[in-house]
This record gives sequence, structure tokens and C-alpha cells, in this order.
Amino acid sequence: MNKKRKAILDDGCCPELVSGAEFDGIFEIPIIKKPEKIIIPKMIVPFSERNKVKDRKQAIIGFYEMDPQFASVLISPKDFIDEFKSYGGVISPDCSLYRDATLSAQITNVYRNRVVGSFFQRKGIYVIPQIRWGSAETYTTSQFPEKIAFLGVEKKSIVAIGTYGCIKHAVDKYHFKAGLEAMLEELEPDVVLVYGSMPDSIFGDYLHSTRFVQYDDWTKIMHGGDR
Repeated sequence: MNKKRKAILDDGCCPELVSGAEFDGIFEIPIIKKPEKIIIPKMIVPFSERNKVKDRKQAIIGFYEMDPQFASVLISPKDFIDEFKSYGGVISPDCSLYRDATLSAQITNVYRNRVVGSFFQRKGIYVIPQIRWGSAETYTTSQFPEKIAFLGVEKKSIVAIGTYGCIKHAVDKYHFKAGLEAMLEELEPDVVLVYGSMPDSIFGDYLHSTRFVQYDDWTKIMHGGDR
């Protein structure tokens, strides 16, 4: 009887996903390489809503939703290779980095993000790294000599971040802005895609640092009827 894989850490941490990968840092995080040409997508569509897009090549798939919604991609990314090739690309999975989660869990979800993103990239899919930080230990060197949240991403490239649901309270805004500043200093990205709002109180100080491209969240797009 075949045993169904339940999580990305089954079967020896899925060694087939890192075949041919390069690694970064003390935790050997798989690297999502800078693309030969930076392509800015017309729209970002959530994974669970991807079949509602009329022109797939104009859209890139994002994972700005609850983790169970895209668990199938984490569990068996190879099942999505052909489908994802029909889109303009994918943003690496936005695995949750809750500030109150253990640091080991946060590091694991950085790994999940990069391992799946690098796997798709090596299969010929255009991949933009999703950058997510959690507690201060992930975006500073207070705990480790490296800023964990930014490992596995090359400098002066294109990255994506999400504000949707992440800047509701004062403490959320504080950590988001602190992590944003750390990310800009560490990665020096040429382009930053922003899924969700860009309040001036958070982004105003950094608009000169790089090119930001803002995308409305899917709920707002649906209410506006723009697909």
C-alpha cells in the first residue's frame, strides 16, 4: 500500500526537491536565483482563484491566503509544474511566519518557501521570491549571524511582499516596517511587488529606495470587476 505524503518534511525532507539546487547560509536555504530578465506581471492571482483568470500569461500566481489553501503545492509541487507553466509565473509560497511561533518553525517556513520556489525555477517556471519575516530574530542578527528571512534570495533582483492582513495593529505595523527596512538594506531589490495596500506611514520613507509596484488584493479586484 502506498503511503500518502502528508507534509513537505516526509521522506527525508523531499531530497528530490533540492536536486541541482544551490544553497545559502548556515541553514543551507535553497536559492531562488535572479532571473535573466525581470518581468513585472499585470496581475497577481491567488492560487485558489487561479482558474478564474482569462489570460493566464498576463497573471502570476501568488499564495496570499491561509496555508491550508495551498498545502497541496507544498506537499507535491511536481504535480503543478505543467499547470504553472501556462501562467506568467509564480511567487514562491507565502508560508506563515507568525511572530509568536517558535524560531525553528519560522526557519522551517522560510525553507519551505525557498525550496518550492527554487524547484519550480529549475523546472523552467518564472519565479519571484516572496519575502516574509516574522519575529525580529528573522530579520535581524540578534540571534544568528545572518538575517534568516532573506536567505536564499539574490541581491538586486525582483521580490514580492504582502501587506494584506498583516498591518492591522500597531505592533504589526512596527514589525512590518522594521522588516521592510531590513529587507531593502539586505537585498537591495530593483523591484518590489506589493500585494495589498501601501500606506504612507509604512512605505513613505522608502519610496526612493527602489521601484514598488502595488497590486490590489483579490477581494478588491473582484468587487471592482477587473480581471
